[in-house]
Amino acid sequence: MTNITDDSKKLRELIRILERKLGVLEENQTSCCSVTLGQCHALVEIGRSGSISLNELAELLNLENSTMSRTVNNLVKAELAKRDIDPKDRRYVTISLTDSGAKLFTEIEESKNSYFGKIYNSIPHNKRVQVLESLGVLLEAIDKRDCC
Repeated sequence: MTNITDDSKKLRELIRILERKLGVLEENQTSCCSVTLGQCHALVEIGRSGSISLNELAELLNLENSTMSRTVNNLVKAELAKRDIDPKDRRYVTISLTDSGAKLFTEIEESKNSYFGKIYNSIPHNKRVQVLESLGVLLEAIDKRDCC
């Protein structure tokens, strides 16, 4: 019989190693093109949506609005993003990318697609679907957690 405590510790250890290998724990890591990891994630989500509210962006990235606001402020200061006021409701502000931000978004997408493409291609062909399914199951379990 498998010991759940031992297996959960093994899961924790494997995720810890995965985080470290992906650079998740490096606070000041530049993901690419001189932006922080947080800014990189925000740029990608803004770029993929075209235009998004601060609340929606914070929810997508699982961050507090205040943290997301600081990240967006830094992107605006760097002229990578802009705030647009909705002409129908001046209280509603959306965030979109500037031309510089759109260019950086494209560079990030190409860089990350290449990086993860190489990782994916390193997985044995007969295990690729299993890895993707397992990661999906793991993400669902994380979404259902009641702790932390």
